[in-house]
Amino acid sequence: MAQSPQQRLKIGQLARMTGKTARALHLYEEMGLLAPATRTSGGFRLYGPDQVARVYWISKLQDMGFSLPQIQSLLSSVAASETAPEAMDGVRELFQVKLDETRKQVMRLLELERDLIESLSYLEGCRVCSEPAAPEVCSSCTSERRGTEPTPSLVAGIHRGPPQARGRDGDRDHDHERTDLQ
Repeated sequence: MAQSPQQRLKIGQLARMTGKTARALHLYEEMGLLAPATRTSGGFRLYGPDQVARVYWISKLQDMGFSLPQIQSLLSSVAASETAPEAMDGVRELFQVKLDETRKQVMRLLELERDLIESLSYLEGCRVCSEPAAPEVCSSCTSERRGTEPTPSLVAGIHRGPPQARGRDGDRDHDHERTDLQ
């Protein structure tokens, strides 16, 4: 059953609905990723539910890290497959690789979360410190609040930077800097 033109969306409406720009939708069309359901007698593109679903699908794949040319290639390989199982085997394989990559990324993010929590907890002890702010003091903190707690790597890196040359007035000695590195 065909939809009436009143149920179709113009490109601006589709853009607002999907959070894309009209230019992005035109690009999808140029790349063969999206085609309007129909056009008005005046040549305006009209989109229906299938095209809305396609735009959301493209967005989801982009969120997964696919580029537009990769999405284009995926669609081309599906279209070139002789059987449905053959077409879906390629998609399944590609999605499995993305799932593995996503799981590795989640593990890295969970490790980063633990590092940040550990560092924030450690830095709470710095709130009551009355020592002067100097890397040599902070890197050998003996506050009783620390106990035997090792310095978290995110905090330790602050104290392990290159030493700063100081001039007679205590400011950085700019005579020792290389200014030709740009």
